[in-house]
Amino acid sequence: MAEHGKRYQEAVKSVERERSYDPMEAAGLLKETSKVKFDASVEAHIRLGVDPRHADQMVRGTVVLPHGVGKPVRVVVFAQGDKAQEALRAGADEVGGDDIVKRIEAGWLDFDVALATPDMMGMVGKLGRILGRRGLMPNPKSGTITFDLERAVKEVKSGRVEFKVDKGGIIHVPFGRVSFEPEQLADNLAAIVDAINRARPSAVKGQYFKSLTVASTMGPGIRVDVPGLLARAAA
Repeated sequence: MAEHGKRYQEAVKSVERERSYDPMEAAGLLKETSKVKFDASVEAHIRLGVDPRHADQMVRGTVVLPHGVGKPVRVVVFAQGDKAQEALRAGADEVGGDDIVKRIEAGWLDFDVALATPDMMGMVGKLGRILGRRGLMPNPKSGTITFDLERAVKEVKSGRVEFKVDKGGIIHVPFGRVSFEPEQLADNLAAIVDAINRARPSAVKGQYFKSLTVASTMGPGIRVDVPGLLARAAA
């Protein structure tokens, strides 16, 4: 097993491993323990008391982060006619149909999110193998198949992120960068936890949130107090 470098070893000394930090304390530690020379992204890892093998315990949804994700989001839209013009006016980076399908089949994947109107899915479906394994395939459950392109494009551009529990019962989701102010990081994280709480399946019994850990790129994990985040979201 590879050993962590000196910077990581120094950063981890600032974190009490078994302590669940107040949201603002955790946000401050994220900034303090980031030792890389670039504006690192920060991600939350949320363990839930669900069994994703059962369809009625799947947790999935989207949330618009109040302070965005801290980077430009490139959006491709599969649409035609008036809907294509609507997407362009809303700020989509690329809009088209068969022309974009051919570019993607040829290897072009220079975008972060793909949206499509329902009538275009017969065409987009051909890209399932390419987009599916990269998490880019439009899906109605994530709000990426819709006729309301103006709203969808603007939400994605302003910081909408998708969350989905993996087979281990964990959700991994980005919520900003270390250059954000602590209040911004805490607000974004609270919005995510609130959305996941609202998406709780009725079939889930017992403790829903098992643990929540945040970390910056190449930084140590920091446990965060979930009740504190829910209280912040409700405030």
